[in-house]
Amino acid sequence: MNFEEYAAKPLLAAAGIATPQGQTANTPLEAAAAAEKLGTVVIKAQVPTGKRGKAGGIKVAKTSEEARLAATEIIGMEIAGHRVENVLVEECADIAREFYAAVLTDRDKRSPLVLFSTLGGMDIEEAAEKDADAVRRLNVDIRTGLSVDAATDMLAGLDLGDAVDAVAETLVKLYQAYKDNDAELIEINPLVLTGEGGLIAPDCKFAMDDSALARHGSLAEQGTPDTLTELEQRGQGNGLKYIELSGSVGVLANGAGLTMTTMDVVQHCGGKPANFLEIGGEAYTKGTAALELVLANPNVKSLVINFCGAFARCDVMVDGIITAWETVKPTLPVFFSVHGTGEDEAVAMLKDRLDITPYPTMEEACAKAVEAAQ
Repeated sequence: MNFEEYAAKPLLAAAGIATPQGQTANTPLEAAAAAEKLGTVVIKAQVPTGKRGKAGGIKVAKTSEEARLAATEIIGMEIAGHRVENVLVEECADIAREFYAAVLTDRDKRSPLVLFSTLGGMDIEEAAEKDADAVRRLNVDIRTGLSVDAATDMLAGLDLGDAVDAVAETLVKLYQAYKDNDAELIEINPLVLTGEGGLIAPDCKFAMDDSALARHGSLAEQGTPDTLTELEQRGQGNGLKYIELSGSVGVLANGAGLTMTTMDVVQHCGGKPANFLEIGGEAYTKGTAALELVLANPNVKSLVINFCGAFARCDVMVDGIITAWETVKPTLPVFFSVHGTGEDEAVAMLKDRLDITPYPTMEEACAKAVEAAQ
């Protein structure tokens, strides 16, 4: 789950990383009142996405009137599909240099990854293209954590002057904030070296591991749920795990693992899955809602239904799909693969009631579905 900047900044402060004074404003008049107290300020759109500056969502205001005008322009605008409902009014930092610092989850190496660059204020990808050596990376062993010595070694050779110790300590604090808050990403861009030689974080991007939301109470409540498509919202309302994709082969299977395997096989056969939808557990009783959901996507040209019986019997799941079939009456080609507990009964039901013979293997069913979707 992603968080807006105003919710992320206190996490840095709690870890001992300095942040500018500021407050949120829901109206232009509130923004003006905040600027009256703070002096020259930055008015920043609060949306859970990056590139706000490029979209016109960040403006400097030297007076309260300028702050009011800037807030008037920003509140109500849309950035990357998110409507701006409020702004963060924050004092301007005394910028001498700008750095980039982040800790994120490296899924390939299954460990936290610390990133640092002397090229702050731009996308890290752009920084790497400009000067690969200016972007340092360090994978951290979660059993030992990040030490100041390890952070200092990571920074060796960079032009940091007297700031190297402070930067190393900030990276350690940022890692602690990542760990304490079950982050998938916590990023400071830019991390500012002030004219007086201190470090301050004028911005923060934070995303929490969805699996940890239950552990974080009021903080989790400040997060912004992912934007769902109309069909995804419909699936959520029916208690179904549905994700809409861009392909043309619909997928319906029992269990998340089998569903993902089916999607992989569709891809292997040269097609593209149109969705993720699993009806494992109690969801197998929602065959009609599931079938309607898959077929409601106009991009779906064929459908593969893949059942593997274990705790849930194939014949019970197939009976639910047949009942759904008789209600929905699909007209596009559908291809079945059925194996496991209750397989013989399920195959007989499909032949007797729908005059359909399942394919001997999942790969054959997927290959035929891909062919039919061409």
